[in-house]
Amino acid sequence: MNILGISAYHHDSAAALIQNGKVISCAQEERFTHIKHDASFPKNAIQHCLNEGKISLEDINIVVFYDKPLLTFHRLLETYLLSSHRGISSFIKSISTWIKEKYFLKKILKQELANIGKNNFTQQILFTQHHQSHAAAAFFPSPFTDAAVLCLDGVSEWATTSLWVGKDNQLHHKWEIKFPNSLGLLYSAFTHFCGFTVNSGEYKLMGLAPYGEPKYADLILKHLIHVKDNGKYRLNMRYFKLKHGVVETNKRFEKLFQRPPREPDSEITQQDMDIARSIQFVTEDIVMKLAKAIKQDYQIDNLCLAGGVALNCIANGSIWKEKLFKGLWVQPAAGDVGGALGAALSVWFEHLKNPRLPHSFEDVNFTKS
Repeated sequence: MNILGISAYHHDSAAALIQNGKVISCAQEERFTHIKHDASFPKNAIQHCLNEGKISLEDINIVVFYDKPLLTFHRLLETYLLSSHRGISSFIKSISTWIKEKYFLKKILKQELANIGKNNFTQQILFTQHHQSHAAAAFFPSPFTDAAVLCLDGVSEWATTSLWVGKDNQLHHKWEIKFPNSLGLLYSAFTHFCGFTVNSGEYKLMGLAPYGEPKYADLILKHLIHVKDNGKYRLNMRYFKLKHGVVETNKRFEKLFQRPPREPDSEITQQDMDIARSIQFVTEDIVMKLAKAIKQDYQIDNLCLAGGVALNCIANGSIWKEKLFKGLWVQPAAGDVGGALGAALSVWFEHLKNPRLPHSFEDVNFTKS
């Protein structure tokens, strides 16, 4: 049984191949095209996986895509219906793209795959939910037979933060926080405000944080986001603009910090460093509260993390230092690039119900930083 997982058309396109449940190859399209965060159909990554598996496309039994585009389309429609009078041009552009391309994604995938195989592609194509792909990419390669799985990112179909409980070969969805409330988009908004590129420069914001002080943390918690004791949160959308699922700051946001967004090529100031430290402080606080609540509510010894926010290694480290869980496993390709692997693993275990034999927990060396 050969299963090909694909992530594409948003950012960080990738492909993954598993054979009889064994991960054979995972590859990111940008490694071949040298286009950073390449979002195009990952034809080069797919061919690489096929070569590593010593098979052709005709040998693939199932192709699985890492999210459900129709659910995303419904979210976009609802979002624009509520705010299209403030962004009619972007509404027309986005909906036009969806009607022409993404709404008929299965047909497009078959065409792209046929171009690789040089024949009509007739094999089965499946779709997993975006956070399901994240959760599968985190839990199934982990050394745990059971674990809580926390997924945090910008936005998927609707979910921005979700909790799953993995046991053996199944994942059980417990709860989710929905768009537009998003910790990932909040962090991206500050990435934009400090002059870095969204979906690319978040690591720069995290790297800038140690040079500042959390002077604005109380300001953020008072005006921009309401956080409960269990870590669940709600954004104050009066300070943001919604556009294609990316949160951008507005004039009210600028007034709050008494400055406009930093120009990308301008000098980084101490205020930028303090702002970076402040949003990093808030992010760590929310992640820690979520982790503590998960431990209290589910009494599970192990935690897996995935989604773009799980690339925030400082927040991850704070969970480990707190010793809340006996085991902590973070998907190395936590962002969308790992979605291809997660989608393939989800089909093998959850859809086909194959047994799972994880690595021995005792064989994994968990070391303190």
